[in-house]
Amino acid sequence: MSAVIWAEARDLAYAAGLAAPAPAELVGLPDADGRTLAEPLRALTDLPAFPTSSIDGWAVRGPGPWRPVGRVLAGGVSAPLDEDGTCVEIATGAMVPSGADAVVRIEDSTRDAAGLVLGKPRNGDVPDMRRPGEEAHKDEELLPAGTAIDPAVIGVAATCGYEALTVRRTPRAGLLVFGDELLTSGTPGDGRVRDSLGPQVPGWLRRYGAATGPVVGPVRDTLDAHLAALRGALAGNDLVCTTGGTMHGPVDHLHPALTELGAEYIVNTVAVRPGFPMLLARVPGPDGRPRFLAGLPGNPQSAVIALITLVAPLLAGLQGRPAPTLSTVRAAAPVRGRGNDTHLALARLGHDGRSATLVGHVGSAMLRGLSNAHGFVVVRPGQQVAAGDDVEFLSLPLVPGERP
Repeated sequence: MSAVIWAEARDLAYAAGLAAPAPAELVGLPDADGRTLAEPLRALTDLPAFPTSSIDGWAVRGPGPWRPVGRVLAGGVSAPLDEDGTCVEIATGAMVPSGADAVVRIEDSTRDAAGLVLGKPRNGDVPDMRRPGEEAHKDEELLPAGTAIDPAVIGVAATCGYEALTVRRTPRAGLLVFGDELLTSGTPGDGRVRDSLGPQVPGWLRRYGAATGPVVGPVRDTLDAHLAALRGALAGNDLVCTTGGTMHGPVDHLHPALTELGAEYIVNTVAVRPGFPMLLARVPGPDGRPRFLAGLPGNPQSAVIALITLVAPLLAGLQGRPAPTLSTVRAAAPVRGRGNDTHLALARLGHDGRSATLVGHVGSAMLRGLSNAHGFVVVRPGQQVAAGDDVEFLSLPLVPGERP
């Protein structure tokens, strides 16, 4: 299989996820944060459901002055106003009684010696009475399926009267670390390097919406060990990521193992630098739903590029979310192309979020540059970017609580 164009690889990964969506489940509102709507969120009633005062004042009928005949607070119901020249004192959020045709603000009113209310309703852009259906009508679609649920979405659902939401089950993702040369503790030396992907990949997976379990490995560099580890991980996960072994070296057993498992390649190498020896495969599942395996290169920066290229769109598809998109920024300096390959150049955004400056220490085996970057400038095949040019930008997922 020849190397796939980078943009096409992203599309293929997303389509594969959409074709195998995670099952839906019903969860209570407090547990819905971070999940994805599996069906549209519709208004269960008009919003507001009844005419509501947006201020403290007087609900009035007809021209003034008005004779007070009662009082209504939020949560209460007033008798109808049946006569012109009458009013009720009303609190913010209270139901406007039937028969009332306006609300007069308390600060715009006075009372005469006889106790009659004098004043005038305001005209302007801010209404003092909210009409039924002003925000939404019953059965209106408020948010489509595929919407990522955040506290604001939960608030809308609660306003409508929902107790629970139908959401996509969170995809489970496992990680297998390959490589006898890797250390899981201590400092590197004597031909052995410290594993940096086992500690970091689960965090990327969680930011893309997956649930993760314990990291397995380093797995011994034998075909039997690879097969045993893969079978175990695939049994309990929707997606298994592996690190290293995506080439065809003397101890690279991933491709033979995939053949043994009856896997089908979705993508096998991508025309992108760094990170080209990445893969995504579909593995038959015992319940009829496929499982997925993402082979990440062993070099750390290349592995992260494989994650944002193949894993991020796959997980978006599995959750029924929209495909990840690119933004546009302005290059602060020239960015070279890489011939027929897409070049992903690590960059940091300025305070305005519009200008991108390349960072240093960006070798495929380095992580220092990645730790100082907000994402990647995307240079398409055959493209050269000059200082000041608008260029596509692929953001890394945000730290929880950070705003773009």
